Amino acid sequence: MFTGIVTDIGTIIELEQQGDLRARIRTGYDTSGIDIGASIASDGVCLTVIALGDDWYDVQISAETVSKTNLDGWKLGSRVNLERALKVGDELGGHIVSGHVDGVAEIVAMAEEGDSTRVTLRAPNDLARFIAPKGSVALNGTSLTVNDVDGCDFGINFIPHTKEVTTWGAAKVGDRVNLEIDTLARYVARLAEVS
Repeated sequence: MFTGIVTDIGTIIELEQQGDLRARIRTGYDTSGIDIGASIASDGVCLTVIALGDDWYDVQISAETVSKTNLDGWKLGSRVNLERALKVGDELGGHIVSGHVDGVAEIVAMAEEGDSTRVTLRAPNDLARFIAPKGSVALNGTSLTVNDVDGCDFGINFIPHTKEVTTWGAAKVGDRVNLEIDTLARYVARLAEVS
């Protein structure tokens, strides 16, 4: 489990197709404190560490994961939002995030509002019903509050701090974004279906 509070920005330094996709991610984390088999959310995707170096770790990414996320767009030099798994007793600053991406949204508009950036995203049709104003979503692993919803489109705001400590400062219209809907919204919708 994660919180959607990004704690490092990694860089893709190697990519190799070996049956599954294998990626090496350079990180500012102290890798001596990371175990083989640990989970690290990389752009919101929960990935398992399979090898470690002084300032990098490797992950193996199945074809299923690549097909359901934006990881097919990773290339050498890509910057990715990172978050280590939640430990019992850690502060829950965002919301409960599983690292299981539900689909890919697209940035369809951006506008500056004061010091913040207003971003409109388009969710896949089958996920739009789970997104509600003032609800939570995880976008590329970042816990965010939804401002408004209009059909499949929804808006969020990035404050300057978020743009500085995540990859969101480089976002642009047309970007594909990993979307994880709020776990609570998923269960409420399922309960409504069976009632």
